[in-house]
Amino acid sequence: MPIYEFRCADCKKVTNYFTRKIDTEARPPCEHCGSPNTARMMSKFGRSYTRQDILEKYGDPSTGRGGPDDYRDPRQIGTWVEKKFEEYGMDLPEEARTMIDAAREGEFPEPVKDL
Repeated sequence: MPIYEFRCADCKKVTNYFTRKIDTEARPPCEHCGSPNTARMMSKFGRSYTRQDILEKYGDPSTGRGGPDDYRDPRQIGTWVEKKFEEYGMDLPEEARTMIDAAREGEFPEPVKDL
Protein backbone atom coordinates (compact mmCIF):
# COMPACT_ATOMS: atom_id res chain seq x y z
CA MET A 1 0.00 0.00 0.00
CA PRO A 2 1.93 3.00 -1.23
CA ILE A 3 2.00 6.45 0.31
CA TYR A 4 2.87 9.12 -2.24
CA GLU A 5 4.17 12.58 -1.40
CA PHE A 6 3.26 15.71 -3.32
CA ARG A 7 4.73 19.22 -2.99
CA CYS A 8 2.38 22.15 -3.43
CA ALA A 9 3.57 24.74 -5.97
CA ASP A 10 1.68 27.48 -4.08
CA CYS A 11 2.44 26.97 -0.37
CA LYS A 12 5.47 24.63 -0.82
CA LYS A 13 4.17 22.18 1.80
CA VAL A 14 4.09 18.40 1.43
CA THR A 15 0.88 16.38 1.19
CA ASN A 16 0.84 12.64 1.82
CA TYR A 17 -1.50 10.56 -0.33
CA PHE A 18 -2.33 7.02 0.77
CA THR A 19 -3.78 4.55 -1.72
CA ARG A 20 -4.48 0.83 -1.73
CA LYS A 21 -3.03 0.38 -5.22
CA ILE A 22 -0.23 1.74 -7.33
CA ASP A 23 -1.62 4.92 -8.81
CA THR A 24 0.73 6.83 -11.10
CA GLU A 25 -2.02 9.20 -12.25
CA ALA A 26 -3.00 10.55 -8.81
CA ARG A 27 -2.67 14.29 -8.17
CA PRO A 28 -4.45 15.12 -4.93
CA PRO A 29 -5.02 18.74 -3.90
CA CYS A 30 -2.80 20.24 -1.23
CA GLU A 31 -4.10 19.28 2.22
CA HIS A 32 -2.81 22.58 3.62
CA CYS A 33 -4.11 25.23 1.21
CA GLY A 34 -6.39 23.24 -1.11
CA SER A 35 -4.44 24.14 -4.26
CA PRO A 36 -4.63 21.65 -7.15
CA ASN A 37 -1.05 22.60 -8.15
CA THR A 38 0.79 19.65 -6.66
CA ALA A 39 3.68 17.62 -8.06
CA ARG A 40 4.76 14.16 -7.01
CA MET A 41 8.03 13.96 -5.09
CA MET A 42 10.62 11.23 -4.79
CA SER A 43 9.92 9.72 -1.37
CA LYS A 44 12.50 8.65 1.16
CA PHE A 45 12.51 5.03 2.16
CA GLY A 46 13.59 3.07 5.20
CA ARG A 47 15.75 0.01 5.50
CA SER A 48 15.36 -2.68 8.12
CA TYR A 49 18.45 -4.03 9.81
CA THR A 50 18.76 -7.54 11.16
CA ARG A 51 20.38 -8.19 14.52
CA GLN A 52 23.39 -9.58 12.63
CA ASP A 53 23.68 -6.33 10.60
CA ILE A 54 23.74 -4.31 13.82
CA LEU A 55 26.25 -6.60 15.51
CA GLU A 56 28.57 -6.41 12.49
CA LYS A 57 28.34 -2.63 12.31
CA TYR A 58 28.43 -1.67 16.01
CA GLY A 59 29.75 -4.69 17.90
CA ASP A 60 28.13 -6.92 20.49
CA PRO A 61 26.55 -5.01 23.39
CA SER A 62 27.19 -7.97 25.70
CA THR A 63 28.11 -5.67 28.58
CA GLY A 64 24.63 -4.10 28.50
CA ARG A 65 21.03 -5.25 28.43
CA GLY A 66 21.15 -6.20 24.75
CA GLY A 67 18.55 -3.69 23.54
CA PRO A 68 18.90 -1.00 20.87
CA ASP A 69 19.53 1.68 23.53
CA ASP A 70 22.84 0.00 24.35
CA TYR A 71 24.27 1.49 21.17
CA ARG A 72 23.56 5.00 22.49
CA ASP A 73 25.55 4.23 25.63
CA PRO A 74 29.09 5.71 25.46
CA ARG A 75 30.40 2.54 27.13
CA GLN A 76 29.62 0.67 23.89
CA ILE A 77 32.03 2.88 21.97
CA GLY A 78 34.80 0.79 23.53
CA THR A 79 33.40 -2.43 22.08
CA TRP A 80 33.31 -0.86 18.62
CA VAL A 81 36.86 0.50 18.99
CA GLU A 82 38.18 -2.88 20.14
CA LYS A 83 36.54 -4.59 17.18
CA LYS A 84 37.96 -2.11 14.67
CA PHE A 85 41.52 -2.41 16.03
CA GLU A 86 41.19 -6.19 15.84
CA GLU A 87 39.88 -6.02 12.25
CA TYR A 88 42.88 -3.91 11.20
CA GLY A 89 45.31 -6.20 13.04
CA MET A 90 46.55 -3.38 15.26
CA ASP A 91 47.27 -3.30 18.97
CA LEU A 92 44.95 -1.11 21.01
CA PRO A 93 46.97 1.77 22.54
CA GLU A 94 47.31 1.53 26.33
CA GLU A 95 45.68 4.97 26.79
CA ALA A 96 42.62 3.81 24.82
CA ARG A 97 42.47 0.57 26.86
CA THR A 98 42.52 2.63 30.09
CA MET A 99 39.69 4.90 28.88
CA ILE A 100 37.55 1.96 27.69
CA ASP A 101 37.97 0.10 30.98
CA ALA A 102 37.16 3.25 32.98
CA ALA A 103 34.03 3.87 30.85
CA ARG A 104 32.83 0.32 31.51
CA GLU A 105 33.11 1.08 35.22
CA GLY A 106 31.04 4.26 34.74
CA GLU A 107 33.90 6.79 34.67
CA PHE A 108 33.68 8.57 31.32
CA PRO A 109 36.53 10.53 29.74
CA GLU A 110 35.94 14.26 29.14
CA PRO A 111 34.97 13.98 25.43
CA VAL A 112 31.97 11.72 26.16
CA LYS A 113 30.83 12.89 29.60
CA ASP A 114 27.99 15.02 28.22
CA LEU A 115 26.60 12.49 25.70
